[in-house]
Amino acid sequence: MSERQHVVVVGGGFAGLNVVRSLRKADVDITLLDRHNHHLFQPLLYQVATGGLSPANIAAPLRSVFRRQKNCEVQLAEVTGFDPDNRKVILKDGELAYDMLVVATGAEYNYFGRDRWKNYAPGLKSIEDALEIRRRILSAFENAERELNPIKRRQWLTFVIVGAGPTGTELAGTLAEIARHTLKSEFRHIDPSDARILLVDAGPAVLSSYPPKLSDRALADLEKRNIDVRTNQMVTEITPTSVTLKCNDDVEKIACHTIIWAAGVQGSPLGNALAEATDASTDRSGRLIVEPDLRVPKHPEIFVIGDLARVDSEDGQALPGLAPVAIQEGKYVASVIQSALKNEQDVSPFRYKDRGTMATIGRGSAIADIKGWKFTGFMAWMMWLVIHLIQIVQFQNRLLVLFQWAWNYITFNRSARLITGVAPNWETTPRVEAEQETDSVKSPVAENVSS
Repeated sequence: MSERQHVVVVGGGFAGLNVVRSLRKADVDITLLDRHNHHLFQPLLYQVATGGLSPANIAAPLRSVFRRQKNCEVQLAEVTGFDPDNRKVILKDGELAYDMLVVATGAEYNYFGRDRWKNYAPGLKSIEDALEIRRRILSAFENAERELNPIKRRQWLTFVIVGAGPTGTELAGTLAEIARHTLKSEFRHIDPSDARILLVDAGPAVLSSYPPKLSDRALADLEKRNIDVRTNQMVTEITPTSVTLKCNDDVEKIACHTIIWAAGVQGSPLGNALAEATDASTDRSGRLIVEPDLRVPKHPEIFVIGDLARVDSEDGQALPGLAPVAIQEGKYVASVIQSALKNEQDVSPFRYKDRGTMATIGRGSAIADIKGWKFTGFMAWMMWLVIHLIQIVQFQNRLLVLFQWAWNYITFNRSARLITGVAPNWETTPRVEAEQETDSVKSPVAENVSS
């Protein structure tokens, strides 16, 4: 090709980042679009939400990451739509032409048609989400300290996490450490260890994507930390002051103020916009169904990767929304683009190489499934630390995180326990109902929502 091709990459997450990096020596001009100016290391986002790390520890400015890559230009812009017929990306304040387009805008939490729950039970996908969850957790202990009514105080000290996948279990385990160790002796009128932590899931087990042996070990570790694990229970209602659960015919209303959503995900809204523009199909979770080479059907110039793409493994199961999947897809698409530049037609389909999965439950406790080898306890936790540390983009951030982890481990302290942001009106409004609610009251059954 005589003219340099213009490759536009939408999204600076793991998938988009690895496309751009892998094209650093290619004869193309790259424009990376993102509405945020940073790449976020999402696997450690829960540690920001629980005060263990600061946002800057796990985020890297995109301009800094690509400052030496001459064929890449970073633009802080919000994409609102697509014009595939004219090969243009529609921006909030303009448009941008492309020869090849890579869409990697990730996923957001799925509230299963109950979007109003977002206000009461935030998910954890961005720095803003993490800071809001941190505010709610720490504010709950502060409000309990000043509350004289024992029923209201118990309500403030009750925390409900919906979804027992990796994010939910990590949050529950860390929150238990905060209550039992970090905040010990810091309050005068409450004992933080009295905090009641519930981990709720509609499925039959915690970390259900792992082998039963590892899932059972995770459950045992959670219960050892006095976490109340509720499996086979559906969330049917969420209000500012309660969560309603249903198990078979039993309904329980739990009085609480701090609710965190870690249940299900769906493709970002841009996925629907691209699907409509290209007549592509999506699955039940809003992910675009792509060709084996990750192209959009009938549009070989458009690729969709990461959590936004529905890609099946060799056994027909959808690949999970994990960082390793997004990284491998990003590198693969870069190789396909380079083959296209050379007019090479035969391209092997994408094949994910599963190098293992792992999840941490808390201090010194994790599970890992590495190519059939199963690890638990301290060894799995150390493996988790090392692997996550080396995956952080910038070297200085690795050093900062390593130092913070060492300090947290030695002292049980979490130095980023700052309350920032403004509480919503409904959170600061006096609540009469709290005086009358108990932990469990009968309530009409609402529509079942699986977590």
